[in-house]
Amino acid sequence: MRKITKPVFFIVLILILGFAYLTYAGIHTYYGDIRHSAIKGVDEIRWGIDIQGGVNATFEPELENEDQKITENDMDAAKAVIEQRLVSLNITDSEVYADYTKHRIMVSFPWQSGEEDFDPAEAISELGDTAQLVFVKGTTQPENLEDETVVLTGNDVKKAEAGQYQDQNTGETTWVVSLELNESGKQAFADATTELSGSGQISIWMDENMISAPNVNEPITDGKCQISGNFTYESAKSLADKINAGALPFNLRSTSTNIISATLGEGAKTAMTIAGIIAFIMVAIYMIIIYRLPGFVASIALLGQAAGTLACISGFFGNIESFTLTIPGIAGIILAIGMGVDANVIVSERIKEELNNGKTLNGAIELGYKRAWAAVFDGNITVVFVAIILMGAFGPTDSVFGTLLKPLFMAFGASTAGTIYSLGYTLLVGIVLNFFFGIFCSRLMLSSLSKFKAFKKRKLYGGVENNG
Repeated sequence: MRKITKPVFFIVLILILGFAYLTYAGIHTYYGDIRHSAIKGVDEIRWGIDIQGGVNATFEPELENEDQKITENDMDAAKAVIEQRLVSLNITDSEVYADYTKHRIMVSFPWQSGEEDFDPAEAISELGDTAQLVFVKGTTQPENLEDETVVLTGNDVKKAEAGQYQDQNTGETTWVVSLELNESGKQAFADATTELSGSGQISIWMDENMISAPNVNEPITDGKCQISGNFTYESAKSLADKINAGALPFNLRSTSTNIISATLGEGAKTAMTIAGIIAFIMVAIYMIIIYRLPGFVASIALLGQAAGTLACISGFFGNIESFTLTIPGIAGIILAIGMGVDANVIVSERIKEELNNGKTLNGAIELGYKRAWAAVFDGNITVVFVAIILMGAFGPTDSVFGTLLKPLFMAFGASTAGTIYSLGYTLLVGIVLNFFFGIFCSRLMLSSLSKFKAFKKRKLYGGVENNG
């Protein structure tokens, strides 16, 4: 670190302050009333339901026979029903997770903006009802199941699945949805496809929403067919799940519901934000009074750590999706900043010790960071493990950590995804940023400041002046 020059402090300081400002304000362009965000600011953070208000609900299959086997395809189909119904209720900002181990569907959705008569209890009831699936001649919604245009119902569907089809002439491989019918639907489907072959369509409806309307190319008499189109694997799987949903042999019953008012959540957000700002200012003042120049540098590093955490939440970085911030997530930010303070305290104490042991200023700074590293690393890496465990145990079962740790956490569910998961995420991000800002950046700034004549006094670093 002896090669660090005087301008380094100002370069790092300007970069941190600029980064903090961009994280707060973002960069936006306007075309009339339409705003485009080149860089997202804190006003675009997605607040969790526990802050903006909304509903958390857990659904489980309502089985007549306790020995009935439930497959992953059944859970995917049940999840598809709920997702489709949320859209039909005009609820687009929602989260739906499937817990394949404990056979549960976790649903979170916020209060509808501008809706004063929104009834969350009724919405939950509607989400759990058995899906009504019908195949209809043409593309007009039938009035009821006895409508003469209805060809099949969900009871006639044996299974649907995404698969690949290779054209024998061109060799091109495409994704399709393969459909197999029960005996009860084969004849009706054969009659309808014979009638509509080459000139008609059979539309597929879930509840009141048309989910597909394929053309009928030829008569299908064996109860097996393929729905083709410009499918990706994801879109083919989505359609297959929706079709399977209509054949589910069970309802979904709500086993737990948590309704949070927007007023309560907003109040908690405001209180925690104010508390966080006050705590940051008090910590900065304390660090500066006790540790002087290292404390001043530590405060700048903590500002960078806080800004970096908010950037990882808001979607500031184009390759990182915006993350839903909950009240436990805010607590994770504060806890991570506390860990950052702890790291800087350890470094400052080590520097003071080296100075009082007779080391030169540059030597004390270099040795202080070097000897504090092991303690800082040990203390922070254990929190990283805790954060990963929280994200793996309580997060979406298909997430990175959820997949990696699935064998270890079969007993845990994902019912607190979005709350405990948010805590783990902000804690993990904050600790990683602590290594960068609290150790690397603060070391650059402090080493740079020590090159200025005005900052060479040992008492500015907590040491005793050498009068010899």
